[in-house]
Amino acid sequence: MGISIPPVGLILKFFTCQLSGDIHEEVETHNRMLDRMGNDMDTSRGFLSGTVDKFKTVFETKSSRRMGTLVASFVALFLLVYYLTR
Repeated sequence: MGISIPPVGLILKFFTCQLSGDIHEEVETHNRMLDRMGNDMDTSRGFLSGTVDKFKTVFETKSSRRMGTLVASFVALFLLVYYLTR
C-alpha cells in the first residue's frame, strides 16, 4: 500500500514550530502596541504638565484667584442647571 503515515514526533515538531511562530508574532504585535501606548502616555503627560503650569501661573495672584473662583462658579452653575433640566 502506497500511503505512509509520518511519525508522531514529526507531526508534533511541525505543530510546535507553527505554534511557537504564532506566539512570537502575537508577542511582537503586543510589544508594538504597548510602545505606541507608552508614547501616547508620554505625550499626554507633556500636555497635562503644561496645563498645570498655566493654572499655577493663573492662581498665583489674588485677582486671578477671584477670576478662577468666578469661572468655577459658572461651571458649577451650568452643570447644576444642565442636570436639573435633563
